[in-house]
Amino acid sequence: MKFDVVGIDMPCLDFAVNVDHFPEPNGGERIRELSWQGGGKVATGLVAAARLGARCAVLGAVGSDSYGRFCEKDFIRHGIDTGGLLMREGRSTSLSVVLSNRETMGRAIIYNLGTAEKMTKEELPLEAVKNARYLHLAMLDDVAVEAAKAARQAGVKVFLDADSYSDELGEFIPMVDVFVASEFVYDAMFEGRDYEASCRRVMESGPEIVVFTFGEKGCVGLSAEGYFELPAYQVEVVDTVGAGDVYHGAFLAGLLQGWTVEKTAQFSSAVSAIKCTRIGGRAAIPDMETVKDFMETGEINYTEIDRRVEFYKRGIDHV
Repeated sequence: MKFDVVGIDMPCLDFAVNVDHFPEPNGGERIRELSWQGGGKVATGLVAAARLGARCAVLGAVGSDSYGRFCEKDFIRHGIDTGGLLMREGRSTSLSVVLSNRETMGRAIIYNLGTAEKMTKEELPLEAVKNARYLHLAMLDDVAVEAAKAARQAGVKVFLDADSYSDELGEFIPMVDVFVASEFVYDAMFEGRDYEASCRRVMESGPEIVVFTFGEKGCVGLSAEGYFELPAYQVEVVDTVGAGDVYHGAFLAGLLQGWTVEKTAQFSSAVSAIKCTRIGGRAAIPDMETVKDFMETGEINYTEIDRRVEFYKRGIDHV
């Protein structure tokens, strides 16, 4: 079966909690909102791409517990193929408690790693990778390397969500076609703010598209089409959790539309901004019509978004 995007991840469950202020030690704070949503960098990126029209498949593993079943059904709810998602019998799925506050728009994450083992190279369905247009990666382990090699041999573009820098990342860049990285990666790789020169240095290592995102400060990028700098959209932020993940998924959706890289980056910024106006990483991911209306008018239609916000408040037992 042919997919637009195939992504590899270890999906988790996010319990998102939003407060006005982080509590002081031995103090307390009333919860403004809470929400149970699927999590994971690539996993959430796939949900964004799928909601924007891409045909997506997820590869990876979860436990057979209620958290894992929720993750699987949430993918299905968004139209994502789960044939390559392994459910480890008797194992547990990771849980992240994501505490965000409206005072600083910051967040803190505490997590419990599940006991479900990651997908191995032997379990990796290479045919699914070879039959995609893009391979979406974030974790740089031996499975990712194996998948990237297979993708490149088959003419499949490798898209990397680079959120933090490591020696493995530096070694992996030559295998990447589309490199979209955070400001943390930029600060680890470069000194100064000559963004165009920095993007060009990354391109010289192999990628054909290089983008760095800087949160509320916008993004910069370089491709054969040229260099650009774009501001971020201004919205009333509720929660920035998953903003980068959603940006990456939207970027894939834009590339699949055949848009220029600059238009794709602008579109992705709009999608990410809309997401930030509601709690959690997935509840406010918009559809294509909502994004286009926002980009044209500055107004966000919350009719469908707020139905999902309410849905995710109901916990995991109703799924």
